Amino acid sequence: MKKFFSEFKTFALRGNVIDLAVGVIIGAAFQAIVNSLVNDILNPLLGLLFQADFSELTLNVNGVDIKYGSFISAVIQFFLMSLVIFTIIKLINNISEKFAKKLHKEKEAEKLEEAARKKKCPFCKSEIDEEATRCPFCTSELKTINTTDEQIAEKITEK
Repeated sequence: MKKFFSEFKTFALRGNVIDLAVGVIIGAAFQAIVNSLVNDILNPLLGLLFQADFSELTLNVNGVDIKYGSFISAVIQFFLMSLVIFTIIKLINNISEKFAKKLHKEKEAEKLEEAARKKKCPFCKSEIDEEATRCPFCTSELKTINTTDEQIAEKITEK
């Protein structure tokens, strides 16, 4: 039994479960706001337009009241919640897309900066740092930093 509670504690304290719990609590609080918006603001406004209170609309069939007005209110609440959730997700996606683009641009700038600091070894043609005095690939000594590849090749052939 002790192992069971230990495993449950590990499961419950994992980040995903806590994130889910926070999401459910925020969702419930947000649902209360949407319910209030529909019941206290939208339904009375729609009632003014259609000369009826939706929450009171019923259909009596053989002594049974079918409260279709409450159903209309629930449908309105559903569409409002869907609209808000869609808007929030779209906003989050836009923000993360902008962040990803910015990160991509920064990485590209770093690559360009790194490429600008590179030169080719005149002996093995490997890319090396522009300030290198010895090639890390072929271990050739690079004494003449400001000379062109042709000048270096000429010096080699003279020897």
